[in-house]
Amino acid sequence: MTADLSLHLVTDHRVPFARLRDIVDQAVSAGVTVVQLRDKPATGAELFARTLDLADVVAGRCAFVVDDRLDVVLAARERGARVDGIHLGQSDLPVDAARALLGPGALVGWTANTPAHLAAAAALPPGTVDYLGVGVIRATATKPDHPSPLGVDGFAALAASTSLPCVAIGGIDVGDVAPLRRAGAAGVAVVSAICAAGDPGSVVAALRAAWGAGA
Repeated sequence: MTADLSLHLVTDHRVPFARLRDIVDQAVSAGVTVVQLRDKPATGAELFARTLDLADVVAGRCAFVVDDRLDVVLAARERGARVDGIHLGQSDLPVDAARALLGPGALVGWTANTPAHLAAAAALPPGTVDYLGVGVIRATATKPDHPSPLGVDGFAALAASTSLPCVAIGGIDVGDVAPLRRAGAAGVAVVSAICAAGDPGSVVAALRAAWGAGA
C-alpha cells in the first residue's frame, strides 16, 4: 500500500481510552498521516473493540494500522472496519505470513533496529514490507525494554543502508523532526509528544511544520 508515512501517531495504552479517542480525532484532523493502535496489555476482546472504535474515529482520513495482532486486524476487517494494515516487531508473526494473509493492498510495517534486521528485510521478496520502524532515537518511557538509543546519526547510518522507507521512532520531540528528515527519514512516529499533550492538535501542527522545515 502506498501511504504518506510522514507523521505516525502511536497510541499509548496508559491514556484512558475515552481520552485516547479524542486525541486520535484531534491528531488526524491536524494532519497525522498514520495512526497505529498499540495496546499490548489489552485482551484480544478489548483490542478488537478498540480497533473497531478507532477505525470509526479515523474514518479513512489517514491510514490506520494495529500493532502486533494480525488476528485482530483480520477480524476487524471481516466486521467491515477500515483497518489498513499492521505493524510487526521482530518477535511477532513473520512479516511474510502477514503479507500473505492481508494481501498486496495492506500497509505492513516492520521494526528494524540493527544491521541484521535490515539485512533480513532486504532478503524478503519485494513488496513484503512497506516501511521499517527504526529506533529508538532517544530513551523513552513508553517502551522500557528498548535497545540503546541511536540518535540522529545512528538512524542516518541505518537508513542509508536500505532502500526501504525508514520511519524514526522513540523519544522524538519537535526539535528532532527536521534533523531526522534531513537524515533520511521517510517519517517520524510519536507517542508521548502527542498523547501526553493538553492540545494534541497544536502539537501535530508543530510536528508538521518541523517536518516541512526539514525538506
